[in-house]
Amino acid sequence: MYLKKLKIGNVELENNIILAPMAGVTDLPFRIICKKYGNPGLVCNEMVSAKAICYKDEKTLKMIKSNNEKRPISMQIFGSDPEVMGRAAKFMCDYTDILDINMGCPAPKVVKNGDGSRLLLDLELVYKIVKSVVENSDKPVTVKIRKGWDNDNIVAVEAAKIIEKAGADAIIVHGRTRDEFYSGKADWDIIKQVKQTVNIPVIGNGDIKAEEDALKIFEQTGVDGIMIGRGALGNPWIFKQIAYYLENNEKILEISKEEKYKVILEHFELLLKEKGEYTATREIRKHISWYVKGMKNATIIRDKINSVETEHDFKESLKQYFEI
Repeated sequence: MYLKKLKIGNVELENNIILAPMAGVTDLPFRIICKKYGNPGLVCNEMVSAKAICYKDEKTLKMIKSNNEKRPISMQIFGSDPEVMGRAAKFMCDYTDILDINMGCPAPKVVKNGDGSRLLLDLELVYKIVKSVVENSDKPVTVKIRKGWDNDNIVAVEAAKIIEKAGADAIIVHGRTRDEFYSGKADWDIIKQVKQTVNIPVIGNGDIKAEEDALKIFEQTGVDGIMIGRGALGNPWIFKQIAYYLENNEKILEISKEEKYKVILEHFELLLKEKGEYTATREIRKHISWYVKGMKNATIIRDKINSVETEHDFKESLKQYFEI
């Protein structure tokens, strides 16, 4: 009933469970792992700066690599200059199937430049940015917003109307204000209000950490799809788990220790291939912390992995911990 294909513009997704863009997390290796073991209908790249794209910044261009990746994918850009956002959109069309505009990031270094969720304080600028991106993109355009800037500026419904008017193909709503960051409880009622207001697909985001949460947000809001961010950390299987639960009203068996070990190793190998030993051994540390959460002696393996600097030492430490 709730699990279904989802059409965004001219792109049809296999299902309506989506991996959220997360800075420093949803790089190519993580997206590949999520696609292979969770099969979300869409995966989203970590956000990239529109200015950096226009300047052809080497580090940024590496971030939008999608070689050998199962499609479709969404790439997210951020910025507050309509002209620059339009130029970046034109460039990004060669790399993505769907183009997303970030109007929800709460990070201080982003909002201090007027980007991310700061845009929700200037809805006229929101319109100009979305319109510029739509006019310069031959791919469907989506926009990710928050409930508002703070409790005195709850603008999600008004912003959604403007975003639809500017030509966007779908909107993603995170049910928190910028002031809340990721604290407290996501307000799903505001997501419901947006869904009841616009005619384009609405995707709900915030506090979807387990199968029951997914069912509840569909029931409470009537959204067309859901987007999962932190719930996927250390659990790329969550998309498959939710899909099964929505279809069968029961849960899949817990992931075995052996499969978790195999997936961590595969994730590490992908990082090695993309980023080399030095970066891979450091970036896998945060993922290990998420993968082993709730497991026996998790603190011991986290501490050990945080000090290893070579491929050999990482693999040996992992093997010992999982007793493989």
